[in-house]
Formats: sequence, structure tokens, C-alpha cells
Amino acid sequence: MPANLDDTDHRLLELLQHDSGRTLAALGELVGLSPSAVQRRIDRYRANGLLLREIAVLDPSPVLLAVCLVTLDQESPETHTRFREWVLAAPEVQQFYNVSGEHDYVVVLATTDMRHHRETAERVIKNAPHLRRYSTMFVLDPVRTTLTVPTRGN
Repeated sequence: MPANLDDTDHRLLELLQHDSGRTLAALGELVGLSPSAVQRRIDRYRANGLLLREIAVLDPSPVLLAVCLVTLDQESPETHTRFREWVLAAPEVQQFYNVSGEHDYVVVLATTDMRHHRETAERVIKNAPHLRRYSTMFVLDPVRTTLTVPTRGN
């Protein structure tokens, strides 16, 4: 987070992360600013690259989520680049993390049903370049999902 954010910026960013569909007037009421002042701050967040985009968040309950733990067979930059490009080409990849520890990557797949999952796992994970092994865990109950990031420490 940029160091030059004040308390109003932090509050406004928190509000936007929870519901960016609020009107400028409603946001202004909650942070004590006029609608035009709120708009100027939002424009500044966009210009500085802090606010990347505004999206619609759909209910994930009808979606089958699977967490795949992936280990590659080599540790070269080229291996990782090729694997990343392969996985990123799939629209079913909801989240994708390079991690430390026993595995190299965590890939979260979002599919419509088990048939779709099998096809996607085969195409995206099993046939990926430089795959040594992978394991899959299906999400039974998404206890907490969020897209928010903290704007400041405690």
C-alpha cells in the first residue's frame, strides 16, 4: 500500500472492496466527503494502479472448486515459465500460486461439475509440461472466501 494514504483513504478502500456498487453519495456519507471528493480519490486510486478493476462477484455455490497441489520435475526458470503459461491459458484456473515447501504450485480450478473437472484437470494439470506429480482436494464447504486485501496493519 502506498504510504501516503490517510484514514479516509483506508476506509474508502475497505468500503469499495466490500461493495463497489455503492453510489458516490453513499460512499461520501460513510467517509465524510462530498461525492465529487470521493470520485477524485477513486480516480487517483486508478491512476496510481491501486484500484485495478471493479468486478461482479458471483455466488460460487453452484461451482465445483478443486485445489490442486503441483510439483514440477525441474527447478529452472524456463520450466516455471512454461508451466505458468500453460496453466494461465485455462479459463477454469481461478487462483494460481507459486508456493514454498513440498509443492511448487497451488492451482484452484473452478468447474461446473465432475465431468468438467476431469476434463479440465486432464487438460490443464495432467498434461502440463514438466509435471512430476499432483494431488487434488475438492472443496466441500467454502467456509470463507474473500477478495479483500488489508490496506493497513493493526
